[in-house]
Amino acid sequence: MIRLSRTVNHNAVKPGRWLGALVLLLVTAIAPAASAQDARAILQSAFDNWRAHSSHAVVEMLVKRASGNRSMTMESWTEGDDKALVRFTAPARDAGNATLQLGSATYVFNPKLNQVIKLPASAMSQSWMGSDFSYDDLSRSQKVVDDYTHKLIGTKTNDGKTVHVIESIPKPGKPIVWGKQVISVRSDGVLTEIEYFDQLGKRVRAMTADKIGTLGGRPYPIVMTMRTDAKPGQFTRVTTTAAQFDIKVPSYTFTKSNLQNPR
Repeated sequence: MIRLSRTVNHNAVKPGRWLGALVLLLVTAIAPAASAQDARAILQSAFDNWRAHSSHAVVEMLVKRASGNRSMTMESWTEGDDKALVRFTAPARDAGNATLQLGSATYVFNPKLNQVIKLPASAMSQSWMGSDFSYDDLSRSQKVVDDYTHKLIGTKTNDGKTVHVIESIPKPGKPIVWGKQVISVRSDGVLTEIEYFDQLGKRVRAMTADKIGTLGGRPYPIVMTMRTDAKPGQFTRVTTTAAQFDIKVPSYTFTKSNLQNPR
């Protein structure tokens, strides 16, 4: 009687185990994409809360320097993602200075020169009105949302609320001065901190929300301070004293003629 022998491959993957491995592989592949989508959505919620569809605000700015302090008051208007107007109202020597953002173009008006000047792209990272903010900062533009890739890297707490920490890396080919930004967003959409890093990974400056409250019917970073790491003890602090959101802004607001001759 001849017995048939069967070779058993103990290394073969059982169907159930094979299916589990496949599911794990798919989850692993999908997780980074889902994380990126979640990070971008969280960041978008922060900019939506910060600017809304449109806004009008009164803001006080304190610039602290070793040589002394400067205090200024301004009004700002925004609409959509790429329109912003900021006009100084006090003190008298600064009143009338204004900056207009229209898409990728930025214009400044100096009443002493009575002239509107379009800023070159190379000037956007320069100091705005001698402060620690740049021209790019003042528009509260959401370019960081669109021109960077985002990843959730951690969580922390603020006032009992979860804060999502997001690492944002510029997309290839984008003309961006920063090597990365690390942005913290509270679960209610409040931006609590932005850290700016150079191309070598060294932190250059940071903006923090020092007071969060309710403004215009929404949770809002009422007091925000920008500090440059290379200049300890110096900072620029902006305090929003009044704000309205999702309002009707006259169409002439974001024009060069209104920049020079406000209505």
